[in-house]
Amino acid sequence: MKNKSLAVQIWLVFTGFMVALALLVVLLVPLTVRPFLTQEIYTRIEDAQNLLWIHDMENIPPGARQKLENIRVVKHVFLLGDRVVIVSPTDLPLSFLQEVKREAFEQESDSQRYVGNIAGEKIFYVIRKGEVDGQDVYLFSYVWEEYENRIIQSLFQQLIGVLGFVLVISFPFSFWLAKYLSRPLIKIEKHVKRIADMDWSEPLLLDRKDEIGKLAQSVERMRKKLIQQDEAQRSFLQHVSHELKTPVMVIRSYIQAVQDGIYPKGDLHGTMNVIEGEAERLEKQIKNLLYLTKLDYLSDQEQVFQPVDMAELVHEVVNRLRFQRVELEWKMQLIPVVVQGNREQLQVALENILDNQIRYASKQIIISAQKEKKQEQTYITLRIWNDGEKISQDALEAIFHPFYKGKKGQFGLGLAIVRRIADLHQAKVWARNEEGGVAFYLQICSA
Repeated sequence: MKNKSLAVQIWLVFTGFMVALALLVVLLVPLTVRPFLTQEIYTRIEDAQNLLWIHDMENIPPGARQKLENIRVVKHVFLLGDRVVIVSPTDLPLSFLQEVKREAFEQESDSQRYVGNIAGEKIFYVIRKGEVDGQDVYLFSYVWEEYENRIIQSLFQQLIGVLGFVLVISFPFSFWLAKYLSRPLIKIEKHVKRIADMDWSEPLLLDRKDEIGKLAQSVERMRKKLIQQDEAQRSFLQHVSHELKTPVMVIRSYIQAVQDGIYPKGDLHGTMNVIEGEAERLEKQIKNLLYLTKLDYLSDQEQVFQPVDMAELVHEVVNRLRFQRVELEWKMQLIPVVVQGNREQLQVALENILDNQIRYASKQIIISAQKEKKQEQTYITLRIWNDGEKISQDALEAIFHPFYKGKKGQFGLGLAIVRRIADLHQAKVWARNEEGGVAFYLQICSA
């Protein structure tokens, strides 16, 4: 059915619902309507008996006669001792009349309801007992089951007629409803096709508050996200090309100069040192790019963390990096803390933060850690402070974006990698200007 048009699907669902409803009615009518009709038949029999019992047959008033005509389906027989007086034409067999007579004579109540069976067909009847001139009189009134069946059959015919009428008019209604529902869906479909063709310049405007409107809002959010992603990707490629092109150009120009017998730094040793430095810079940028790509891939994968001793890891990283500037003073104020994480990623994050600290510190770097509890969870906050120049307020967040250019003119991915690692660990990282310098914070959940 999913391959058919929306109008046909709606009509088929509606038709199926109506057919199921009709079948349900067919199953329920014998259980519900038939007992009601049986009671109604007995009531009609008793009403007809009342009219005959109260009024003499020859002197029935016009109003009562009309009522009797309305319930003429009820037939009557008077039983007077051994005599049988037939009021209405009847085809009852004599044996059945004898059985009714026997029941009448044995009846104790003034009126009693009976049900019988003649040649496989039910007959509903009421026997009423009275007395005329000191003689017992019995009024036997009856209705065949055929009357009940005719009513049910008429009900079914009316039901089928209504069902057929509803099904006929439901098709144009289904077509209209499908058009009404599909019009915005077609608009969304065309818009999504344009997005698939990377044409996301036109916004999707659909003023609806229902599920279709929510779908349109989701598509519009996707369009805006794709625009942002495209702009970020273009900017990323521009920065990458610039970052990789600059050291390559320096290396090529210096090599060309050496080949021409010229030493831009005065001698061969100084010139080769420049080439080596640019090569290291190029290698570092390529490694960072590959590592950032790796982190993007890991963000879609399930992370497997293990206990990591942060105090031990900080000491290990500091001992490897402190010789970059031996004149700096280091102060360690750590406590034994263990967190759940990826040791290799946390090591890279610490290396990148400390590399930034070493570059900008004047004389001193202080590293401390403390525990704090938030909503039944313990967090470890690592603070790395240096006495370097403060960061502008606008740059405190921007430094964690890829290729942010610092005051010393260096583009970088180091702090952007730190942010990605923090996100993978559901941790927080931020920078803050403090008295005498700048502090970087890494807050992560403890094991």
